[in-house]
Amino acid sequence: MTDPTTTGRTGRTGRAAEETAVPVRGGELAVSRWPGAGEPVIALHGITANGRSFAPLAAALGEETPLYAPDLRGRARSAALPGPYGLAAHTEDVIALLDHLGRERAVLVGHSMGAFVAALTAARHPDRIAGVVLVDGGVGFPAPAGTDIDELLEAVIGPAMRRLSMTFPDREAYRAFFREHPALGPHWNDDVQAYVDRDLAGRAPRLRSSCVLEAVRADGADVLADPETLAAVRTAASAGVPVTLLWAERGMLDEPRGLYDEDRLAAAGLGPGPDSGVTVRCVPGANHYSVLLAPDATAAIRTALDAVRTA
Repeated sequence: MTDPTTTGRTGRTGRAAEETAVPVRGGELAVSRWPGAGEPVIALHGITANGRSFAPLAAALGEETPLYAPDLRGRARSAALPGPYGLAAHTEDVIALLDHLGRERAVLVGHSMGAFVAALTAARHPDRIAGVVLVDGGVGFPAPAGTDIDELLEAVIGPAMRRLSMTFPDREAYRAFFREHPALGPHWNDDVQAYVDRDLAGRAPRLRSSCVLEAVRADGADVLADPETLAAVRTAASAGVPVTLLWAERGMLDEPRGLYDEDRLAAAGLGPGPDSGVTVRCVPGANHYSVLLAPDATAAIRTALDAVRTA
């Protein structure tokens, strides 16, 4: 077994996930659970991802912290859950998970779109959320009126969006598609492969992503244009929920400029100081994907989670 605090290019990070199901509107939400003895953390994934993207974080947290990572409605093993979709539906599912666990409150960590879900859940239910860590997401910049959502999603998430209309002859071809991704491929290991495999649906030779395009579009529209979603970080912080934003220095395709930078965050009223009510930190060297994979990045997320839990 590998050291659970490290992640190499091969091998697993050291903690095995269990499967559980949570009753929600229209069926059951599939949840990956990494057991632990302490207070739980609920982890929310990106727009075309699934709960197994948090396996390296589960290892970094260690056995003292149980981690619950649902496949959000319209993805992976929750793909069969019906609409209506959108971030409000995810917030309902998060609260249903919290109720299922018998917990009055919990800390949330969200990556990319999942960060917007975490912020919106905290804004709507500040009495149920003990703290929020947003990982390269959660702070939005409104799209111009009349923007085509599919075109903008294609521009922002690129290969992740394109694969939803693609088919693959076999499992290895699907893995190869991800291995070629400039931000994800260099960090390939067994955990990443398990995450990729969980997304696969259909039968050979027409295998495809399990993500429901309608769900992706609805969620993307909220992230890009919904006023409540775009204001959620400030709303949650104003309600007294401890909020930390960790932004990756590099971008979706490992380009030098990330989704956020100091100037853009300052223009949004967020900065390194405490004035905004949101703690903001850069994760140097990480890109949008490796921020969940690289040991230094998962250590930074753990530190942020520890801080919001004790705030």
